[in-house]
Amino acid sequence: MKTSPRTTLQDQPHAADELMSIAEVAALVRVPVATVRYWRHLGTGPLGFRVGRSVRYWRSEVIHWLDEQSRHPQTGN
Repeated sequence: MKTSPRTTLQDQPHAADELMSIAEVAALVRVPVATVRYWRHLGTGPLGFRVGRSVRYWRSEVIHWLDEQSRHPQTGN
């Protein structure tokens, strides 16, 4: 019988992470869902991905994106 090497949390960085829906991300960031969708369309929001027909976000990715936004704020026109 073949055995596969054990995977560790280092091999799976999101193993202990939480998946968030677009509505949960919007609530966390305190913006309308439409704004999160627009950011996704522009490619400027937190990194999301499809699971079937739904878009999901890793909580750690959203927190990292928020941290980056606070470190490098966008300037207005």
